Amino acid sequence: MKRTQPVCERYLIVLKLIFAMLLAYLAGSIPTGLWMGKYTRGVDLRDFGSGNLGATNAFRVLGKKLGFLVLLIDVLKGMLPVLLLPRLLGMEDVTPGDEMFIGGAAIAGHVLSMFVNFRGGKGVATALGVFLAIAPLEMSIILLIGIILIAVTGYVSLASIVGAALLPLFLYVSGRPTEVLFVATVISVIVIFRHRSNLVRLVQGRENRFYQTNAGPDQEEELRKSVDGR
Repeated sequence: MKRTQPVCERYLIVLKLIFAMLLAYLAGSIPTGLWMGKYTRGVDLRDFGSGNLGATNAFRVLGKKLGFLVLLIDVLKGMLPVLLLPRLLGMEDVTPGDEMFIGGAAIAGHVLSMFVNFRGGKGVATALGVFLAIAPLEMSIILLIGIILIAVTGYVSLASIVGAALLPLFLYVSGRPTEVLFVATVISVIVIFRHRSNLVRLVQGRENRFYQTNAGPDQEEELRKSVDGR
């Protein structure tokens, strides 16, 4: 016979999940690209390139090494809350749905950072970290497809849009729980929506490739002066 949980115990489980989501949001809110640019180069990523705070603009503006570091930290902002918070908070019998809500909160923090007036990146790197923790096989396949697309076309945005579109399909085929499929679909829609301007430029043939800067001459000169002045 299955044991019925006392009301107070159920409330405690819900409170722990809410607290985990708040901590995940806080971790996701860390504006990695913004702080990396300011404290290493004295530049604000919002003023250069695409103005986005994600890893792609960091690669273009800050260079490969710092760009990769921004990417790594943004991925970890999604992965570590999912893997560590349930254990640290003593969340017994954590479900895939619980992990998905924690991961979704981290992605929300990255997209709507409390440190940057609720602005942020487009959510791709942090979502990558979340699903590497929750669905490593499916996400690894999508990551491989994305790397191939970037290598062949040079378009990070195309790889991000295709990956977001494939994610719910892959999770459905692999038989993931309904709550995981629901949250993953919402996240995919948000990621694609955040790339709507990229999608327009792709259709028009005006999208920049990975190492092609989209900063104007004045921006590039200002960036050079900022870096030289450090």
